[in-house]
Amino acid sequence: MSIRKIVLMMLVMLTGSLQAAEKKQPNVLFIFADDQCFETLAASGHPVIKTPNLDRLTRQGTTFTHAFNMGSWSGAVCVASRCMLNTGRFIWRANSIYRETGKELEAGRFWSSYMRDAGYHTYMTGKWHVRADATKAFDTTAHIRGGMPNQVPEGYNRPLNKDDKQWLPYDPQWGGFWKDGKHWSEVVADDAIGFLNQSKTDESPFFMYIAFNAPHDPRQSPKKYVDMYPLQDVDVPDNFLEEYPYNEEASTGRMLRDEMLAPFPRTEYSVKVNRQEYYAIITHMDHQIGRILDHLKKTKQERDTYIVFTADHGLAVGHHGLMGKQNMYDHSVRVPFVVVGPGVEKNASNDANIYLQDVMPTTLDWAGVKKPDHVEFNSLLPLLSGEQKESNYPSVYGAYLESQRSVRAFGYKMILYPSIGKVRLYHLETDPLEQHDLSDKAETLGVQKKLFAELLTLQQEVGDELDLTGKFSF
Repeated sequence: MSIRKIVLMMLVMLTGSLQAAEKKQPNVLFIFADDQCFETLAASGHPVIKTPNLDRLTRQGTTFTHAFNMGSWSGAVCVASRCMLNTGRFIWRANSIYRETGKELEAGRFWSSYMRDAGYHTYMTGKWHVRADATKAFDTTAHIRGGMPNQVPEGYNRPLNKDDKQWLPYDPQWGGFWKDGKHWSEVVADDAIGFLNQSKTDESPFFMYIAFNAPHDPRQSPKKYVDMYPLQDVDVPDNFLEEYPYNEEASTGRMLRDEMLAPFPRTEYSVKVNRQEYYAIITHMDHQIGRILDHLKKTKQERDTYIVFTADHGLAVGHHGLMGKQNMYDHSVRVPFVVVGPGVEKNASNDANIYLQDVMPTTLDWAGVKKPDHVEFNSLLPLLSGEQKESNYPSVYGAYLESQRSVRAFGYKMILYPSIGKVRLYHLETDPLEQHDLSDKAETLGVQKKLFAELLTLQQEVGDELDLTGKFSF
């Protein structure tokens, strides 16, 4: 080999080393589930669910046990959640720009825009459901999916009884998650692994936005995952009801798509089958997440990577006689939220109230980006470091359309149904399943007044213009 070639090789190696040394920012791997309730991690104490890879994350990092979504201006709650996530705005200000989020992207006010400007190679695969072009929002994209896999008519109002076997969650004839030949969760994992192979030689740090459609309905997974949950072992929630008493007033009535998945009145059998399929698709997704995590380690990028796992909102699947997420109960507004990475305490939990959209300013902090003025959610770094003990949100706001409002504060949750002037009140420490309505107890009038005043304050903070004072008096 000539001296000239040797010198050139040494220069290339030196330049590469310098570039590697200059790569100070950490990688960010964001893993996003769809419709996953906070309780559905084995590590959280769930008696049935199997989630070995998500449990691995909880051992490697810190779990925020009280992560919430603010709610939705749409029956498709995921639309509002993802708009808030990517724009950083609280619910009603996110709603005000929802139809023009493409312009927000063009103006560089998206989560991925700030990460790109900070020097990150931005990557996305899976569910988007944001009114902006994902191929412009990220440097590299793979499979960009819509809101949900197609649900066929046979997937609704089922099962009617033990003989109702027409629709089976592992039968590919129904399409859905198997449309185009491979289960969408497996495609997402394949995509992520492919990008990890590419990024290991990339000079830039990566920001990966890995968004599963699972466990949204149709809750389909290979038969071996369904078989992991024999029906006799599947739980029926303690707060099971045949029908929620305020269905119509709460806009969670019989004609809402999510609520049409199981028959009315609800039966324990139909709830068990729906939960069996819910657990199975979560475990199948968990396996795909494990593949991604294993490959992150295999490509030796684990040490320099922060990982956040969460979901866009929860799901009832039989709690309170409900099936969907269009309600203010914890099973629908509360999500799993786990953070792993350099300096993050391992096998730890934090019970501070957070919103899942806090992940956006948190990652900007990791990237060294000053939080933009329009971003209203808060970085979790002070909580993760122990510098801050108290939550940024001593009270938690919730809303669904104009038909529901909620406030969580002072150890209670109050849910309001404005169209009928109905109040529901739960003491969360003694009644975590929100079963025992205390609103008609005279001794709770004082706390109801405090909660209502707190909700009015929160309305101003989040841009909520719905007039509640003319509908409720305490």
